[in-house]
Amino acid sequence: MASSPNLEKNLSLLTPDQVELGMMLLEMGQAHLFDSWPDLGIDDDHKKCFFHQVALLNSSYPGGLASYIKTARELLADSKAGKNPFDGFTPSVPAGEILTFGDDNFIKYEETGVKQVQYTAFVLVAGGLGERLGYNGIKVALPMETTTGTCFLQHYIESILCLSEASCRQAQGECPRDVPLVIMTSDDTHERTLHLLESNAYFGMKSTQVKLLKQEKVACLADNDARLAVDPKDIYKIQTKPHGHGDVHSLLYSSGLLREWKDAGLRWVTFFQDTNGLLFKVIPAALGVSATKGYHVNSLAVPRKAKEPIGGITRLTHADGREMVINVEYNQLDPLLRGTGHPDGDVNCETGYSPYPGNINQLILELGPYIDELSKTSGAIKEFVNPKYKDSTKTAFKSSTRLECMMQDYPKTLAPSARVGFTVSDPWLAYAPVKNNPDDAAKVPKGNPYHSATSGEAAIYRSNNMILRLAGIKVDDPVSQVFNGQEVEIWSRIVWKPKWAVTFADVKRKVSGNSSVSQRSTLVIKGRNVLIEDLSLDGTLVIDSVDDAELKVGGSVQNYGWTIESIDKDDRALPEEMRIRGFKINKLEQLEKSYSEPGKFSLKL
Repeated sequence: MASSPNLEKNLSLLTPDQVELGMMLLEMGQAHLFDSWPDLGIDDDHKKCFFHQVALLNSSYPGGLASYIKTARELLADSKAGKNPFDGFTPSVPAGEILTFGDDNFIKYEETGVKQVQYTAFVLVAGGLGERLGYNGIKVALPMETTTGTCFLQHYIESILCLSEASCRQAQGECPRDVPLVIMTSDDTHERTLHLLESNAYFGMKSTQVKLLKQEKVACLADNDARLAVDPKDIYKIQTKPHGHGDVHSLLYSSGLLREWKDAGLRWVTFFQDTNGLLFKVIPAALGVSATKGYHVNSLAVPRKAKEPIGGITRLTHADGREMVINVEYNQLDPLLRGTGHPDGDVNCETGYSPYPGNINQLILELGPYIDELSKTSGAIKEFVNPKYKDSTKTAFKSSTRLECMMQDYPKTLAPSARVGFTVSDPWLAYAPVKNNPDDAAKVPKGNPYHSATSGEAAIYRSNNMILRLAGIKVDDPVSQVFNGQEVEIWSRIVWKPKWAVTFADVKRKVSGNSSVSQRSTLVIKGRNVLIEDLSLDGTLVIDSVDDAELKVGGSVQNYGWTIESIDKDDRALPEEMRIRGFKINKLEQLEKSYSEPGKFSLKL
């Protein structure tokens, strides 16, 4: 074991546990961490803080820092040698369910899935700030759409609550429990997420339903020997970076929540990301697929074009007989196919899409097998390392690196007997993430998704229009407009609260007759029992009512309405959430009706 005179001079300052940590660091080849330490009596408080950080890094990683360093050395050696992580594996198309929104099969799965909601825990992976988007708040506080200003977190919580109520109605009994929601936060987002919840009375959830689990960072690596990187601004601090959203598994395991849920009779855990405003339109049907097919792992997916920059769900079979169904990143899938007897690589099939569906990082796991698997690994997920080398010798890094893990890599450790599948749904229904800032989105080649706040909001309107069209309402085709350098389809601005409809069956029950909505119109439905019958809308109509009021709405509405106006994204006088979209809603005129008393009402306009 290497020695460190500088550490030895300071041993009397340390507790027995800290001395043990210091010895572990020396044993793991980390003596350099103490090279600049002065004698006892100088900066003693800083030295104690160093060991507080080491203790946190050690306790928050499955197996501790020694395990982290050991794994890092192995992965860095593989990286330097250019080892292919898929060497020996042959890809093939896995089995899964492809849904068509609105058909009998979809409705059947949706109904089955709603029944399962009362046996489901929801996990929101929300560790990021919106800085990458050009928004300085937490991403879940970003308005999902600007017609109502509803933020992502509010929409998610209201969707879960309404699905839970629908599940209990189907069960024809009282809900035996409150459906739990876990939010994975980070140092950057934890306090702000808590403040957002508390200042909005948890958006209708009980505070006891919501658990925040804070993700810790991991140590950075300075070289191929996995020497931990000293913070360039502080010799008493190890540089750290995020480990990745795969930490959600170890956090759930170590928290004890999984066992609590199992004991309470829960069966499923549904994971979802922080800025996809469409996902709850497909989650009920996907839950139904999991329950019907008995999937231990169900990855939600969308059709993807060959070579599109989104990972593909793939079955991998090793020469030794091992099998797994996992996400393979797009830049790995094409060369993997070319190297295993597919000279054209990843190509579109007769459907016009790649046979390998696109992973959208929403997972449904069966709780029992999930606990069994995590009990073997303590929640640890297969990691990877992606160092940026200075040159072809691969001996020095451009900057420090770290081990990373991804939530969707959970199936890598599963036995071949595990039932792993996927559910593919229409992109317009399930996938509109907000993850690119305006400048980056404007550089996306035409025809590829922008994944920006601009396209994310446009996708919500499109989805709601398509759903109402399938339910029998005549909605006009969209017009193309350019905002922040992105050409998007602008449909009628149709928005409803989850309590009006969380399933297609809900929509169909509340729409009848011959109704139409013009392209320039805005329709906002906030009431639970609002029935649309023979409505002709050319302008803006906003309807709200208490839960015990039933309201039939019909007739003709025409006014100047609300218009979408382009704005300059560099105009600092405007709010950030508006500038990253490139447009604002100009509210010229509207018809607004609100019913605050219970009863049956008819609004014939």
